[in-house]
Amino acid sequence: MLDSLDSRLLTALQKNAHLTAQELGEILHLSASQAGRRRQRLESEGYIKDYRANLDPAKLGLKVEAFIQITTATHDPATATAFMNHLRAQENITAVWTLTGEADYLLRVFCADLPALNDLVHKVLLPHPAVSRVHSQIVMDKIKTDAPLPVASV
Repeated sequence: MLDSLDSRLLTALQKNAHLTAQELGEILHLSASQAGRRRQRLESEGYIKDYRANLDPAKLGLKVEAFIQITTATHDPATATAFMNHLRAQENITAVWTLTGEADYLLRVFCADLPALNDLVHKVLLPHPAVSRVHSQIVMDKIKTDAPLPVASV
């Protein structure tokens, strides 16, 4: 169960995962060792899943971001498993969600340019036997991205 200090610690780490125990202690008005122990407990309890570097896609030459909705032709388990493995193997697909509603999957993709996105859709996704429909939307601008999760003490 989270208390208010845990909530504040998680909020601070979502903004900057590089905070040291000393810096966390200053934010939380705790000693560095108390703050460090709290962080370790939250890691071991699974509140903190991992730490990652947030890279700039444009600097990596990935100038096109898109969301692609996939409607599948069939829902049999073997085809679904093969399709999920196919999606996992594509490095340009950075996230995949299963959905309720009209589409079965939502993909977040990053590509170098529009021809690369076209290739992904027409050479990788559409030819797969599980796929019946692909609907892509290109990101024009980012208003709010990967914002910290709301952390409330319970």
